[in-house]
Amino acid sequence: MCKVLRVSESGYYAWASRPASQRQRDDMVFLAHIRAEHVRNYRAYGRKRMTDELRDQGIVIGERRVGRLMRENDIRILRTHKFKRTTNSNHSHNIAPNLLDGDFQATGPNQKWAGDISYLWTAEGWLYLAVIIDLFSRRVIGWAVSDRLKRDLPIEALKRAIALRQPPPGVIHHSDRGSQYCSNDYRKLLKAHGFLASMSGKGNCYDTP
Repeated sequence: MCKVLRVSESGYYAWASRPASQRQRDDMVFLAHIRAEHVRNYRAYGRKRMTDELRDQGIVIGERRVGRLMRENDIRILRTHKFKRTTNSNHSHNIAPNLLDGDFQATGPNQKWAGDISYLWTAEGWLYLAVIIDLFSRRVIGWAVSDRLKRDLPIEALKRAIALRQPPPGVIHHSDRGSQYCSNDYRKLLKAHGFLASMSGKGNCYDTP
């Protein structure tokens, strides 16, 4: 039993010979949740993201306590660089025409923008990064980062770009066919600011800037 629970025999007998305190009982409950989330999230969560995940589930716990329980029970981040998919084109949203058609050159700013989502490995696990670039200068003009690939991630990046540039109507906004860019909320934001939506061809990796 000690091997299965990964505790020392002396620790077990010491625990068995005296009643557990309320804090110890709470630690056992918290540890069960931490182990479950550690496996469910592919062993990619450090103490900060683990704390956020538990709090999202209504579990009141501090980051230091999470860190201690993870450290004492050898719960570590699994270092991996496996491919993570950021584009889900299997959806029922409408697809915009490909207005750029492979022409990623611009003669001035605020003519052609492009949006994309990537992922980065950090000490706290995977983070998703959404960016907007101006194809004239190739400068990042809007960005947003999150530990989850949510629909509002690219929306936040686009809002930052709009706030920075105050673009005139008629700017071409090019992206892939991912569900985040095809969502109703994203398309409404494009329409509200006069963008012309453009999307790359299906499965064409050369159709992105």
